[in-house]
Amino acid sequence: MTPHVALGTKHRTWHAAPSTQHGHGTFAHNPFVTRIVEIWSGGQSGVDRAAHDAALEMGVPIRGWIPRDRWAEDGRIADRYTGLVETESADVSVRTELNVRDSDATLILTMGAPTGGTEWTRRCAFAHTRPVLVIDLESLDIAEAVRRASAWLDTLPAPIRLNVAGPRASKAPTVHGLAHSVILQLLGGAPNDD
Repeated sequence: MTPHVALGTKHRTWHAAPSTQHGHGTFAHNPFVTRIVEIWSGGQSGVDRAAHDAALEMGVPIRGWIPRDRWAEDGRIADRYTGLVETESADVSVRTELNVRDSDATLILTMGAPTGGTEWTRRCAFAHTRPVLVIDLESLDIAEAVRRASAWLDTLPAPIRLNVAGPRASKAPTVHGLAHSVILQLLGGAPNDD
């Protein structure tokens, strides 16, 4: 992993570049279980929802700003996702920026290069001088993605309110399952045998 420093800021972005070695294995002990105290996201289908689903499974509180009327592309965000606060705006870019601003760091899980709202999230992290890690799940297997995210989290002061972002389901149909596996393991869950 190589830190990239944005000119004019003290902010570092870590990009998890593809590795030539794809490790496989389980994570028997994860010290980040107690370091990550909240999972933040905007509630959208895809990566956002996967992060909240994994957090709920592991008993980690979920937080985040969501669009007015709990809007998501697949319908109203379910009430079971408590801890989410509606913005006054239906504009998803507003909740994106608020989630970056109000969390401690942002993990972006992509399928290829960040585009659209995912790229906006990365830009917001630069603007608010928040740590951000971009991991391309098309280029890395789950074990390597978890390893790189864990190494990055180790550089951050605890406790961590982690914002998780990435493409919505309509842009990347397989991203929910992949992102769910990454976040679940970061929170101490066992890897899936799939």
